[in-house]
Amino acid sequence: MRCKLLLSLLVLSCTARAGSYTERSVTQAVAGGTLYGTELIPEGGAKVPVVLLHSGSGPTDRDGNSEAASLLNNSLRMLAESLAQQGIATVRYDKRGVASSAGLVKEESDLRLDSYIDDAVVWMRQLRADQRFSRVVMAGHSEGALIALAACQRAKADACVSISGPGHPLADILRDQLKPKLPPALAGTNERILVSLEQGKQVDEVPPELMMLYRPSVQPYLISSFKTDPRKAIAALKMPVLIVQGTTDIQVSVKEAQTLSAAAPTARLMIIEGMNHVLKMVPADPARQRASYSDAGLPLAPQLGEAVAAFVKQR
Repeated sequence: MRCKLLLSLLVLSCTARAGSYTERSVTQAVAGGTLYGTELIPEGGAKVPVVLLHSGSGPTDRDGNSEAASLLNNSLRMLAESLAQQGIATVRYDKRGVASSAGLVKEESDLRLDSYIDDAVVWMRQLRADQRFSRVVMAGHSEGALIALAACQRAKADACVSISGPGHPLADILRDQLKPKLPPALAGTNERILVSLEQGKQVDEVPPELMMLYRPSVQPYLISSFKTDPRKAIAALKMPVLIVQGTTDIQVSVKEAQTLSAAAPTARLMIIEGMNHVLKMVPADPARQRASYSDAGLPLAPQLGEAVAAFVKQR
């Protein structure tokens, strides 16, 4: 890819094998401040579909990276570039509390899943009003997929894409992941904490072994997250839905995608053999999996960009 900075317009003009596009910084006013993102627009002047991309959990930025954890894989940047090369515009942004949008969250205890959903709805409605775009689609990765399922319903998106998204509520996922790893006494404590948070009640006493998961400052976010069931969210969608899942994903299993598919039988399910959680073609080998999370040179799984582009273009 070749890119040329046009100083007078403050944009990047990029030429790739399949097409040219411009890249520019964009902002969106939301409750409490401003979100910062990046827009890629195919050149030509005609109306095009636009995809709003949402990153996964934790301090993951618009590109799919987490500098705090030294995880730099550029997965969402690569997906945006792939779509732009196929004639589809994208907007990806730093969610509140992360990277350029960090100023919207002062304390971890202020975070709520509902705020992420609200922000996505505001941005989609703005894209809907933009005359450059023919259709508005949202695609979320990992936790971002859950956010997309909820936001697409409220914003009345034209289509919705879940990439490596959970099929069960977060509380159930934590139960399944922790049950075989905790001794019986600690497993019982873990269950009591989960039940309390599911009921909307914070827990004062958390054992040191579970403090990283259930520290007081993160409990309000967990309470908010536990309320959203991805099965109910996807079943409520009336627009076309694409569910994409890789077979070598060590964080989200194919079972989660199948659960989503069962809840929404009309959704399209695509399983990509060999794609992992950061959307790269990586075998199940643990060492290679770990390395891929910080390998920005490893290309995007080609089937992913092709599948999302074909789905977005289909009317």
